[in-house]
Amino acid sequence: MLDKADCVVVLPSVLKFAIGIGGSYGRGVMTCRSGKSFHGKWGAPTMMALEGGSVGLQLGGQATDFVLLLMNRRAAGSILTSKVKLGGDASAAAGPVGRNASAETDVTMRAEVLSYSRARGLFAGISLAGSTLRPDNDANEKLYGKKVSARAVALDGAEPAPPSAATLLATLQKASPKNLSK
Repeated sequence: MLDKADCVVVLPSVLKFAIGIGGSYGRGVMTCRSGKSFHGKWGAPTMMALEGGSVGLQLGGQATDFVLLLMNRRAAGSILTSKVKLGGDASAAAGPVGRNASAETDVTMRAEVLSYSRARGLFAGISLAGSTLRPDNDANEKLYGKKVSARAVALDGAEPAPPSAATLLATLQKASPKNLSK
């Protein structure tokens, strides 16, 4: 699936805690393949934030690592220009590791996002959650030393990749050197 993805979002250790009312928060990066048709090398990352709240019959806490594969330009554009709601949550994850794969969409039902997650902790219940994924412009300013939009970094190649992104980009390039979607 990575070979067909235009962009990847990595959100390590998204924290979720709830006693009836809950919340989740995490930060990570998004990187896209370069070029207008997303067939180039993986480009400079832009910082992202995931936030959400939930109400329902739920109890516990967990940390979840997420990898989101954005399968088309519309998905990337939606996430980079607004807060995108990733959907509701009905989870039961117990023990050290839980694994999940799902398909999500934005409000317009046009963005294609495939997600993979690995959870640690103890969390049980059913909740009505609405998590949003948005660009973290404050973190981008710290990373690049100036104000720069997430869209300019991820889609327009406005900034070179910082040295701190070298391992991520090398790993992605080795695992998926070409976009095989078209």
